[in-house]
Amino acid sequence: MCLFLVSMTSRRDTARLSLLTRLSVNVVFLQLLLSGPCRTKKTWPVSFSQEEIRKRLTPIQYHVTQERGTESAFRGEFTHHKDDGTYACVVCGASLFSSKTKFDSGSGWPSFFDLVKEESITLSDDFSYGMHRVETTCSQCGAHLGHLFDDGPKPTGKRYCINSASLAFQSKDTASSTSSSTATGEAASSSVSNGKTEF
Repeated sequence: MCLFLVSMTSRRDTARLSLLTRLSVNVVFLQLLLSGPCRTKKTWPVSFSQEEIRKRLTPIQYHVTQERGTESAFRGEFTHHKDDGTYACVVCGASLFSSKTKFDSGSGWPSFFDLVKEESITLSDDFSYGMHRVETTCSQCGAHLGHLFDDGPKPTGKRYCINSASLAFQSKDTASSTSSSTATGEAASSSVSNGKTEF
């Protein structure tokens, strides 16, 4: 009889332990889902003080790039932009996308199927809003750009869905004159046009 009670207690304890383990795993998973992007603190090659960034960027550019915000669909400056040139990070001036890889995805944000250089962008998991997405950030300064999806056109099948507010445009004619300072990771001289910082 004592042996039977001990084995029943052991089974009950094992069942409780199993239940607690499952609950703990579910709580950790829920915290992960609600925590947003999964990334560790990283030191970026190019950095600016928050004061300097706030002075140089418009409120929406700051919100998107520094607070991982999103601009309204179909309202961004570069959503329907068709000029030839290069799209760069609005914060540091690093070249990100060529106009040759831009396409109309119908999403309401500028979309690109390839990068200027593979190392231009850092990817990280984003679990905000209860779903999994892949966040894109500038590899030079860490500015939030947008997200990457696997529903783009050939040849890559990728869709870099990028906020206009995180981009500056270098037209084909002026890109060669600013590329030397941008290549070193320094922001090129900027001018403000339509409330945006351009390089």
